[in-house]
Amino acid sequence: MEHKNKKVKAKREKPRYNMLQNSAWMISTAWHDREKKVIVLSILTAVLAVCSTLINTYITPSILSKVETSAPVSELILTIVIFSLLLIIVSAAQSYVTTNTLYGRISVRMAIVRMLFRKAADTSYSNLWNKKFDKLINQGITYTQGNSTVTEAVWTTLTNLLKNILGFIIYLALLATLEWWIVVVVTATTVAGYLVTRALSSYEYKHREEMEKISKKIWYSVNLARESKNAKDFRLFGMTDWLCDVRDRAFAARRAFASRAKTRIMIASLVNVALAFIRNGIAYVYLIERVIEGGLSASEFLLYFNAVGEFTTWVSGIFDGFATLYEQSLELSIVRETLEFPEPFSLDEGIDLVPDTDGKYEITLENVSFSYPESDKKVLDGINLTLHAGEKLAVVGLNGAGKTTLVKLICGFFDPTEGEIKLNGVNIRKYKRRDYYKMFSAVFQNFSIIADSVSVNVAASRVSIDGERVRECIEKAGLKEKIESLPNGYDTKMNREVYDDAVMLSGGETQRLIFARSLYKNSPVIVLDEPTAALDPISEASLYESYGDMTDGKSSIYISHRLASTRFCDRIILIKDGKIAEEGTHDTLLAAGGTYAELFEVQSKYYRADFKPENESINDEGQDKGE
Repeated sequence: MEHKNKKVKAKREKPRYNMLQNSAWMISTAWHDREKKVIVLSILTAVLAVCSTLINTYITPSILSKVETSAPVSELILTIVIFSLLLIIVSAAQSYVTTNTLYGRISVRMAIVRMLFRKAADTSYSNLWNKKFDKLINQGITYTQGNSTVTEAVWTTLTNLLKNILGFIIYLALLATLEWWIVVVVTATTVAGYLVTRALSSYEYKHREEMEKISKKIWYSVNLARESKNAKDFRLFGMTDWLCDVRDRAFAARRAFASRAKTRIMIASLVNVALAFIRNGIAYVYLIERVIEGGLSASEFLLYFNAVGEFTTWVSGIFDGFATLYEQSLELSIVRETLEFPEPFSLDEGIDLVPDTDGKYEITLENVSFSYPESDKKVLDGINLTLHAGEKLAVVGLNGAGKTTLVKLICGFFDPTEGEIKLNGVNIRKYKRRDYYKMFSAVFQNFSIIADSVSVNVAASRVSIDGERVRECIEKAGLKEKIESLPNGYDTKMNREVYDDAVMLSGGETQRLIFARSLYKNSPVIVLDEPTAALDPISEASLYESYGDMTDGKSSIYISHRLASTRFCDRIILIKDGKIAEEGTHDTLLAAGGTYAELFEVQSKYYRADFKPENESINDEGQDKGE
């Protein structure tokens, strides 16, 4: 049956852990992170808060009782002094506990931050392509970035919940000395007020996804305006008015959302006021009648009336505490699910592998196929390939053919969807994956510059750096003159995002620095995955041949969509539509007259020194003849 204009909401996935389990996890984290004081101080905070309320509840009725019974002045003064001292002691203790609690809570949160950081940095590479993991890790980081986030704020919730439960028990015992129906009326009106307030005030929380979409638009406009890479387009194409319109619309939507939320909060407040009037009115009338009948003294009237108000606070506090804890538990579940996200392969379990730099290793792919997560399309299909020891293998093909995916499989970043990858006849899944990674040194198209010195960038570590080897690798990579000309030489800082005085290398120099890093690692297999794509064809071919000379004797994989760049290799495979379409040397593939030969013919003009762009005539001096 068709239902028009009906919105179907996706059923929300049930969290893996409940409130009790998540509370226990936070307590366990504090305990194992040597922050047991957080637990103790939270309990003390709750107890002291209840003590403070009790003292304030009893102080005035106690003084009034002395006056009513015409007690001696000394006894009256003593009562005042005792209560004053109790207030001072409790207040001082609360200040001490509050101050010392903060640092411990921050330490526990930072322990969770470290766990998330380790998970993000150390998780299986394939998880980075998993949309669910990507969403979880982003949410997990959000829930740990600040004192108000759940991993710290939950301690306040647990403390308040404990405080309210203790207060509820004590004041319930106090009110139980009155008529039972008074307790029922007070409890019922309090619960009714809470439920109404909760229903109306939770509008913002229930519609948080709508607010998140609005916030995304606001931040999109803000970030777009301040990013320098957009500055030229904004000025040339006059896009400022468009951006301002995007921002204004987003702010208008946020104001409308806030207005709806505030209206509901106002209604909830009015209902709460009405219920409080009814509750206090009934209690007030009942207590006055008891005083008139002689069942209560004025001091007892004041005591019970104050107790009714405090009892209401404890009941509301318990409901608020559990509601807040439930919401926080959902966020804590996400943090825990992120930390416990399954790994497709084990990094530290399996056969030990200690690569020999000069060892002879053969990597074999047997009927390997691969599809990316959440995709049915095969990027690679039925690949059979062997990388022989000491061989220079080129992988070529057009963009999107599957070249980089093939290298990711060989390096162990992904496991094949079908088939096996073997190292010297052993399936690589049997090795510790972290050990298997030691087999490879690589220079990828997208590489990372560490915010540290040149030496640290080459060694990729701050520990036990071999300075002599760093200089040797820099020299082999052709950067010695450049690095030694810098003010601080090999100690020169890189990455201006962190260091204002950092040095910026050119694109080609940066690529050579990354290549020096791969030489420093000195692994049995070298991988170059189009790191020179930004260079012109002639420069790329020259640089690849230089890399080939420097890695002579090692197994090497060279990837490029420019065929001439890899013609020096022992063997070339051409990937097309996820399959190995052609295989051979540069000369045999040209002689075969297939796709490789056709592509080379199209590309070959770019490798001639006399190549001139179409419709442009350049003389020997490089100046336009028309000038």
